[in-house]
Amino acid sequence: MTAYDVIGDVHGHFDKLAALFAKTGYTRQGNSFIPPSGRQAIFVGDLIDRGPEQVKVLHAVRTMVDAGHARVVMGNHEFNAIGYVTEDPHAGTGEYLRPNRFDSEKTIKNRRQHKQFLAQVGEGSSEHRDWVTWFKTLPLHLDLGGIRVVHAWWDDALISLVDKHYWGSNGRSMSEHFLHSCFGHEKTLKLARETLTTGVEHPLPAGTFVIDKEGHRHPNLRVAVWRHHATKLRDIAIIPGGDLSLVGDLPVPDHLPLAEVAGSPILFGHYWFSGTPMIESGKVACLDWSAAAKGPLVAYRWDGETQLQNEKLVAAG
Repeated sequence: MTAYDVIGDVHGHFDKLAALFAKTGYTRQGNSFIPPSGRQAIFVGDLIDRGPEQVKVLHAVRTMVDAGHARVVMGNHEFNAIGYVTEDPHAGTGEYLRPNRFDSEKTIKNRRQHKQFLAQVGEGSSEHRDWVTWFKTLPLHLDLGGIRVVHAWWDDALISLVDKHYWGSNGRSMSEHFLHSCFGHEKTLKLARETLTTGVEHPLPAGTFVIDKEGHRHPNLRVAVWRHHATKLRDIAIIPGGDLSLVGDLPVPDHLPLAEVAGSPILFGHYWFSGTPMIESGKVACLDWSAAAKGPLVAYRWDGETQLQNEKLVAAG
């Protein structure tokens, strides 16, 4: 049996990655790493954006993947990087699937979010194109038998839908059909991709919104659907550093599908948790504890257990 070290969102922080690997017994080889015998690293995505050494992180992880020492699922930042350089055939203006060419609120936000990555690889360079091509080879999920890994949330029905459309004819790269559908009007594939890489969102009542850490208003609430005992929306709301005051005492609506997780444990990142790292339950663990800011990079060391345990978490940085 292979044991796995599932690693949260790195976001270009090579120093935290190196420190985490040092704590977990990986051997450094140049700027890459070799796991202890019988182990493999699994990255939950979001290797890029925000941090100071994104190229160094990418080279380290890709070297590990090529050597069979690691696997990676795609995060929303890798997916967005693909859309950022893929021309939208329906725009008619030279715009891209992830808009970034004109000065609207949306395009300015997209450019700002991706600015550090573009600066570090050189926008439009051969290196930039090479990394985007590599991102297209990353799966959206991994079922490793005893655990399941995804960037934001696992949904069996949506994963079955994704699997029918994701890979192109060579079986090794994302299909153009899937990519364009996710940015277009094909609602089911778009929902599937968003659920797997950005999570489940619930529309708030008219006039109600949350404000995120950057001051943006959101009429939709990102929710932790695995917290199946919750009765109030605020108990399942995920808005890191944000203001939930306008949500008040709104109840969890009957149609929102909160459910206890069955089957193998689900591990993911994405949510910018803060505080002391801990699992959500024996079946659920978020591994993003804000390494992109001042938080630690966190890994879960899985050795075959059917119930996750807090003592299997390792944090560095």
